[in-house]
Amino acid sequence: MSTSPKILAAFKILTAAELAELEGGSFAGSTDDRRDGFIHLSTAAQLTATVDRHFAGRDGLQVAEVDLEALGDAIRWEPSRGGEDFPHLYGPLPLDAVVAYSPLERDEDGDVKLPVAG
Repeated sequence: MSTSPKILAAFKILTAAELAELEGGSFAGSTDDRRDGFIHLSTAAQLTATVDRHFAGRDGLQVAEVDLEALGDAIRWEPSRGGEDFPHLYGPLPLDAVVAYSPLERDEDGDVKLPVAG
């Protein structure tokens, strides 16, 4: 496990039902998250590969930007795919730690667009 103080935001891919849960105040995690014991997050650099690997062919997805500093010690950086460190949230994701969310869209290069806060 390592720390990454330079990265202040991470991203969570959500279905419509998961977004509705989050909008109710907090999100307890997807089926995969609950199975693994933490909520899987990705950095901006990891986001497109995460979507391509775990959400291929799925429609109606949302991208939520999460303020890692707001989550404090509940975030742990742990190796995952190919030994790369990913941010994992141990506990529910509170709505007040989400700074922006939007429908999942891709740019002209096929990369996932990041949500824009208002």
